[in-house]
Amino acid sequence: MRCLAILPALVPTLAGAQQAGWGNLGKPVEKAFSWTDPLWPSFWMAWTPATLLVFIGIFAAMAVLTVLEIRHPGGDERRGALGLTTTRGDRLFITLLGTSYIFMAWLGLIGMPLWWPLALSVAWGVFCFWKV
Repeated sequence: MRCLAILPALVPTLAGAQQAGWGNLGKPVEKAFSWTDPLWPSFWMAWTPATLLVFIGIFAAMAVLTVLEIRHPGGDERRGALGLTTTRGDRLFITLLGTSYIFMAWLGLIGMPLWWPLALSVAWGVFCFWKV
């Protein structure tokens, strides 16, 4: 008998729950943006927004180096802290190689999130173009 007394109090709550979204439980939902979802699902390579930005950054750096080489030919050779004679292109290559090692080591030893290796990679890039 007590259950019947509580039932009229629950009916408005159940109706409110259905209006709040429980009635749409089986219907498809719009997906939010994800850095790891492929941009083109049927493409042969899983191009995610993150990989696209990495490649755009690499090609933009190469374009900047090309413009600098046209304006100031010779590659700006210098002998740096590592004892190597390097040009701008060499320093870009050392930066990209070191960045990939930083990220792989971080993922292998620590895991996610990747904000700290990003900061380390930017610092490595600044060091490479300043001192190497």
